[in-house]
Amino acid sequence: MMNITFRQLRVLLAVAECRNITAAAHACHITQPTVSMQLKALAEEFGLPLHEVVGKQVYLTSAGEAVVQSALLLEKEMNYLEQTLNALKGHTKGQLRVAVVSTAKYFVPRMLGNFCKQYPEIDIAFEVLNRDGVVNRLKANADDLYIMSMPPSDMDLERHQFMENPLVLIAPLDHRFASRKRIKLDQIENEQFVLREAGSGTRMACNRFFEAHQLKPKIRLELGSNEAIKQAVAGGLGIAVISRHALNHQPASEGLVVLPVAEFPIHSNWWIIYPQGKRLSPIASVFFEHLQDWA
Repeated sequence: MMNITFRQLRVLLAVAECRNITAAAHACHITQPTVSMQLKALAEEFGLPLHEVVGKQVYLTSAGEAVVQSALLLEKEMNYLEQTLNALKGHTKGQLRVAVVSTAKYFVPRMLGNFCKQYPEIDIAFEVLNRDGVVNRLKANADDLYIMSMPPSDMDLERHQFMENPLVLIAPLDHRFASRKRIKLDQIENEQFVLREAGSGTRMACNRFFEAHQLKPKIRLELGSNEAIKQAVAGGLGIAVISRHALNHQPASEGLVVLPVAEFPIHSNWWIIYPQGKRLSPIASVFFEHLQDWA
C-alpha cells in the first residue's frame, strides 16, 4: 500500500488547477516550500516525477496526469461519503456544483435562492456558460447537475424534462407589425434577423424551425448573449427569436414587443441532465427534487 495522504493529493490537484506553485500554496493556505515538499514526497512514493517547471509555469508529466485523474475520483468519493454521513446525522451540508447555459440565468438563481434559505449550510458553485462551455464541463463530469435546453445527442445522459422554454419572436416597439393581432409566417421572411451564435441551444432550435418551415431568414447579426440581442432589437437592427424567460413580464419596458406570428412560440424545454450511471450525491438529489418541485 502506497504511503500517500489526501492532503498531498489535494496539493497536487491545486497545482494542476493553478499551474503555479505560489498560487497553489495560496489556494491550499500553506507555504510555497510546503507545496514543494508535498510534491517531492508524492513523486518519491510513486517513483516517477509528477511535474516540471518551465519558466514560472508548472506542467504535469504523464504520471502526474494519471495521479490527478485518480485523485479527482477519490475526492468525489470522499465528498459523497461526507454528505452521506451528514444526511444520516440529519444534516444537509457540503458543496453543490451546478452548470447552466446562459439563458437559464434568468430563472435558476431564484431556484437557488429558495434552496439556500432551506439549506443554509450548503455551499453552491454556480457556473453560467454558453452551451459549448456547459457541454465541455459535462464531458469532464465537473459538476453535479447541468441545465440546458438542447442536450447533446452524442452522449449517454440521464435527461429529465422539468420546465417549458417557449421561444418567441420579438421586435422593437415601433415595428410596422407591432400592433398586429395576427401575422402570417411568410410575412416575416424578408425581415432582418438578429440571432444567437451558432451552437447555442436557441440557435439550434431556430435552425430546426426554419428548416421545417422552409424559411431562409436574412441574418443581419449574430450575438452571443440575450442582453445584446434585446438591445440590438430595441435599437431597430432587426427582429429576433429569444427565450420568453429572457424577457421581463412587460417586454415594453425593454422597448420590445412580442409579435403574434403563426407557428410561434417555438416549442422547447429545459432539461436537468447528468452523465448516465452517475451517482448523485445526497445534496444533488435534494436539489434535483427542489428543481422539479419549483418548476
